Amino acid sequence: MDVKIENSWKQALAAEFVKPYFEQLTQFVRSEYHRTTVYPPGKEIFAAFDATPFDQVKVVIIGQDPYHGVGQANGLCFSVRDGVELPPSLLNIYKELHDDLGVPIPVSGDLSRWARQGVLLLNSTLTVRAHEAASHQGRGWEQFTDEVIMRLACDREHLVFILWGAYAIKKGAFIDRNRHLVITSPHPSPLSAYRGFFGSRPFSQTNNYLVQHGIEPIKW
Repeated sequence: MDVKIENSWKQALAAEFVKPYFEQLTQFVRSEYHRTTVYPPGKEIFAAFDATPFDQVKVVIIGQDPYHGVGQANGLCFSVRDGVELPPSLLNIYKELHDDLGVPIPVSGDLSRWARQGVLLLNSTLTVRAHEAASHQGRGWEQFTDEVIMRLACDREHLVFILWGAYAIKKGAFIDRNRHLVITSPHPSPLSAYRGFFGSRPFSQTNNYLVQHGIEPIKW
């Protein structure tokens, strides 16, 4: 199957693209785009991979579903298109970034500037039906993104995995803490941010680790 994804990822994940589950997932996703409104736009399903090639990944942030509101999702977890109102979780991420590193809270919610520096902004499920949260869960995306994390954890060294909330923490439970830095905290959602997300300082922790291993830090 010819999957339109950045070439280094196509090579790293080649074995997945020929498995029966991925063929079934592809058929399901194609039918969904044909019959209803699905986000993100089809050409942006693999935007996170296209922006951050396999060998350039420094940091992995794991989300759950794409945003399901009109014009929000752009293929990068927690990110929205330029000009779209900041979702509550992203605003809390920006608040923690300000408190952690003194970075002014950005006006734009487009996180592609992070992705271009090596931050893989990976949703567990890469598509969603409009206005129906979790509507594409359990169809195969989770198996695919588990393999993405596995390949990074096994084939790369000294990455930072940022796991916000119970879902992401469970998804990254197998990562070898001796080879990589794993940062965990409650989710930045308004429902949980005050339970330990605020004050967790993930951005300074990330950059300190990268510098310790001779890797260029992220300009958050």
